[in-house]
Amino acid sequence: MALLRKINRVLLVLLVLMVCLLLHSTLLRASTRPKVSGTKTGFYMFSQTKPTMTKLSEADNVIPVIICASEERMGATMATINSIYSNTDASVFFYIVTLRDAIKLARRYIEKTKLKSIKYKLLEFNPMVLRGKVKPDSSRPDLLHPLNFVRFYIPLLDINHNRVIYLDDDVIVQGDIKDLFSIKLKPGHAAAFATDCDLPSTHEMVRSIGMQTTYMGFLDYRKQEVKDLGINPSDCSFNPGVFVADVKEWKKQKITKELEKWMQENFENNIYSSAMAGGVATPPMLIVFHDKHTTLDPLWHVRHLGWSPDARYSDSFLQGAHLLHWNGPFKPWNYPAVHIDLWEKWFIPDPSRKFSLVRPENLI
Repeated sequence: MALLRKINRVLLVLLVLMVCLLLHSTLLRASTRPKVSGTKTGFYMFSQTKPTMTKLSEADNVIPVIICASEERMGATMATINSIYSNTDASVFFYIVTLRDAIKLARRYIEKTKLKSIKYKLLEFNPMVLRGKVKPDSSRPDLLHPLNFVRFYIPLLDINHNRVIYLDDDVIVQGDIKDLFSIKLKPGHAAAFATDCDLPSTHEMVRSIGMQTTYMGFLDYRKQEVKDLGINPSDCSFNPGVFVADVKEWKKQKITKELEKWMQENFENNIYSSAMAGGVATPPMLIVFHDKHTTLDPLWHVRHLGWSPDARYSDSFLQGAHLLHWNGPFKPWNYPAVHIDLWEKWFIPDPSRKFSLVRPENLI
């Protein structure tokens, strides 16, 4: 009997030791696992150039630029970054938002090219944050890419700035980015956009390609939900592919929550016109920021370069433009497209050779 009790005590001690070892192993794995942030919002900090770097803030005297980098358009993002970095002496910090599958590609593109000197942080976007808010509503599937909606969630990124610049990946910056960053936003405004009713040269381009420049081209005014907004259908629209944001004001006005509300409304009642809008990322911005945004200098957002394979701006006009945007289906890394020389001068070949230019000599 005494022997049996002794055996039981030994077994109990062994059991306790096994439990302790299991707990220690679990805690060790948790402590060495890469930390993530913003899991409730869908953003995760994944990598940065300097592992010891803490969060940057306004006091660091940097210009924060947010840009997305999808795997299939990585070369476009890098061209945008190169154009910014090459045309300023300011300290620019790039927040590059991507999906999990493209993280390694983005890091290699930077570290194996001339961009290795830039200051940056890679942020992973979790597309699950869009579940139940976005449905197919476009003849261009690229406009439904999850990264198109990153701009809705700017205050939830793993950053610490009161003001940021957001840029699409089909943009080339010819001016000094610090001039765009220094724009004065009007009191109560959370962002500054370029309106679609500004430059005469833009008007000529718009007429030549049949592009809409008013709210009528983006919202379905047959729907009561749209009528109830009280927005005049002839009001000028704006393009949300380039903007300066006041993050503090954005949070104060709960802009992200409002944008999500209109995404949900469209998901249930289909209130956006896809005929001209071509996607579902622009209309919520138009609704939420109607009459509540500062206007950018139009030369800081010369648009519509990608809406036609042959409608062109004059060379003299483009030379004076600070920022060029190939919004539309005809991108400068593909063919046909216009003004590709102005884009290609900033292109950096992909060291992994996954991204390549489409040019006539490459066509079969």
